[in-house]
Amino acid sequence: MTMPVLLVIVGSTRPGRVGLPIARWFEEVAVAHGEFDVAFADLAEVALPLFDEPNHPMLAQYEHAHTKRWSAIVAQADAIVFVVPEYNHGYNAATKNAIDSLYREWNHKAVGFVSYGGASSGMRAVEQLKPIAACVKMVPVGEVNVSLFNVPVVDGQLQNTDGIAFAAKALLGELLRWNMQLRALRA
Repeated sequence: MTMPVLLVIVGSTRPGRVGLPIARWFEEVAVAHGEFDVAFADLAEVALPLFDEPNHPMLAQYEHAHTKRWSAIVAQADAIVFVVPEYNHGYNAATKNAIDSLYREWNHKAVGFVSYGGASSGMRAVEQLKPIAACVKMVPVGEVNVSLFNVPVVDGQLQNTDGIAFAAKALLGELLRWNMQLRALRA
């Protein structure tokens, strides 16, 4: 039996973002976990414009090449982890646009979040994304919250990760368990 595919999505597209090294750290933890085939998508590289399809995503009748590419990336995943910043007490626009651009591709997949920010560690962004994930029939199963005060990024590398490594491993365990239960719904 093949391993399930975990798609790690970098939600921030801002130049100078710290989301990329945080996502790469989580990717390394997921690979070391050994229970997933880990795929990686950087929304800055995916480069989706604001939703511009003429048909509702529920129909999966995409006309634009960028949406078709994004659809193929998400469709191959069995579980999802969004690495998201908190902007002004909420999630960022690129992450919301990436979710809104598709529908069926998200259905019946476990989703986790690795959030980051200042004092709240991105928790407010995650709390707002959970009901959005549920609207596209994803099942939120957990999160890792990274405080940039305690776990800084220095020279492109995440530092002091011992405290969040436990949470990352717990999230991976939940994603695996929920994936096993949701697999039948995706068949």
